[in-house]
Amino acid sequence: MGIEKIVEQALQTGYLTPAMEAEVGSICDAASELSAAEYMGLDKLMGSLLTGEVVAVQRKQFINVMEELVLTEALARVAEIEVTSDRHLDVGDIAAYALNRLPPLYATTEEGGNYQRQRAKEELDQLIIQQVNEAIAQSIDRPDFFPERQALGKNSGEEVLKQVSALLQAYAPSFEQVPE
Repeated sequence: MGIEKIVEQALQTGYLTPAMEAEVGSICDAASELSAAEYMGLDKLMGSLLTGEVVAVQRKQFINVMEELVLTEALARVAEIEVTSDRHLDVGDIAAYALNRLPPLYATTEEGGNYQRQRAKEELDQLIIQQVNEAIAQSIDRPDFFPERQALGKNSGEEVLKQVSALLQAYAPSFEQVPE
């Protein structure tokens, strides 16, 4: 969306959202030079913000306390398992699995975060442990598909193109003839 459209939308709604503000910023950052219409739009937006015709909506800082609680539990459990076995578990997969099955606990202040942590310890501690354990069980039981596969590293574009080409030739050898 262009600056003119963003200004028009802000004037219609009376609000400049953080997303709209970010879009204007990225347009200004990316452009080596703005057009006269874009400058006029920015001037109109600034005037509207100064007069109060348009209000900038503040960005709200918030956290999901459940993320830190689940991650702490997952790290502790994975560390126990990895010390006593030769298994390597993906903490991110485990945390995501558990978080998708737990209620979020959002907070916008430190006081709110402390409240949510205390509430979780009193009401949800066993549920968090249960979901992390279930996530670990799912991770351990998951078959190791294609163990020979390797992640694409930080290769040059040409190397990645060769790898993709080889992959396509392996799975669709008769799709396109390779020039000789």
